[in-house]
Amino acid sequence: MAKKTIMLVCSAGMSTSLLVTKMQKAAEEKGMEADIFAVSASDADNNLESKNVDVLLLGPQVRFMKAQFEQKLAPKGIPLDVINMQDYGMMNGEKVLAQAENLMK
Repeated sequence: MAKKTIMLVCSAGMSTSLLVTKMQKAAEEKGMEADIFAVSASDADNNLESKNVDVLLLGPQVRFMKAQFEQKLAPKGIPLDVINMQDYGMMNGEKVLAQAENLMK
């Protein structure tokens, strides 16, 4: 399986960095090659232009931005979803990784 690029977007990029670490660990355990990173909402556009993103997940605190991201991502065919609030709160890297994988199918 080719390396997948998973971008997480939250308000500042801080709280999500712990989730990224847990998702990377879950990906390693599955033998999945993935580039998983978190950015702030204000930095998202730059990253979308400079990286080949396979899927974008929004942190629950920026769920209100979903429609605006859908407009940006539709022409690129990049799937998008909001991270389940419970999985986010529990920092459940395995479940959030599974959510990203399901979107890429």
